[in-house]
Amino acid sequence: MKPKLTSSFKFNPGDEFPEIRLPIFNNGKTVDIRTPQKGTDWRMVIIYRGQHCPLCTTYLNEIEKYKDDFIKLGVDIIAVSADDMVQVDEHSKKLSITYPIAHGMKVGHMMQLGLYISTPLSAPNTMSETDHLFSEPALFVINAEGRVQIVEVSNAPFARPDINSILSGIKFIREHNYPIRGTYNSGLYYG
Repeated sequence: MKPKLTSSFKFNPGDEFPEIRLPIFNNGKTVDIRTPQKGTDWRMVIIYRGQHCPLCTTYLNEIEKYKDDFIKLGVDIIAVSADDMVQVDEHSKKLSITYPIAHGMKVGHMMQLGLYISTPLSAPNTMSETDHLFSEPALFVINAEGRVQIVEVSNAPFARPDINSILSGIKFIREHNYPIRGTYNSGLYYG
C-alpha cells in the first residue's frame, strides 16, 4: 500500500517557530504571533478551530482563568484561527477573554505548523460548521530563544492539553532549566 499524502508535516520540538503575521481582532494591528508581549519572554500560541466549535469556546474561556498565572511565569498568550474578522466578532460574544485573538490564518500557515486541516461539514443532513478550511486544535509554547519548548497537535476537537498541567509544566521547566524534550529524531540535543 502506498503512503497517503498528507496536508502537513510534523513540527518538531526545538524548531524555531516561524514568523506568521496575522491581524489582531479589535485593534487593527498585524503582529507576528510568535512574539511575546507585555514584558514577557515566552509565548503560548493556542490554535483553535473557529467560532463554530463550542469546545473551542469553552477551552479559550478556561485559559482566561489562568492568564495571570501564565503572565507571572513570563508567558504571554495568543489565540489563533482561520476565521475572518466577522466570524471572530460573532464568536467574541461568547468569549470572556482578555488575551488577543489573531485571525485569518491561511492553509499555508497551517501546513507550516504541521497542523491537521479539516474540510467543514456542510452537506445536507450534517452539522454546518464554517465556510472555509480550518485547522484542528494545537498548542505551542515558544521559549525566549524563539524555539518550541512544548508542542501539542490534535486531529480532533476532543483532545486538548489540560491548561493547569501546561501551567505547572512551564513552571517546572523555567525553575529547573529543563531541556526541550522529544528532540532526538529532529537531530537536536539540548541536554
